[in-house]
Amino acid sequence: MLYTFKSPAAANLIMLQPNGARLLQIIGKDPGPKGIVLPEHMPDALAKLEAAIAAEDAALQLAAAAARTNGEPAPEPRDVSLRQRAKPFIDMLKRCHKAGESIVWGV
Repeated sequence: MLYTFKSPAAANLIMLQPNGARLLQIIGKDPGPKGIVLPEHMPDALAKLEAAIAAEDAALQLAAAAARTNGEPAPEPRDVSLRQRAKPFIDMLKRCHKAGESIVWGV
């Protein structure tokens, strides 16, 4: 399944199901086949995404510090980071909030 996020204020954003579902769960939305993010909910969604990104970054830094302490090489990230995955969605949220437009998917 693909998520296609749509809004009159931004270009469509297409994400694979696992990535789109993760972002929706982070912002507190049901990752169902249809949904909406209203402009008034976008600041909270942005804050939740930024907090999740900061937590992931901190965990990576902590793992690297622990590896250095043990004389081991820093672990290599195996996947694309949340920061990278969320960037287009964050940009869309900011643009849509500024324009006062909702984001929908599955419609």
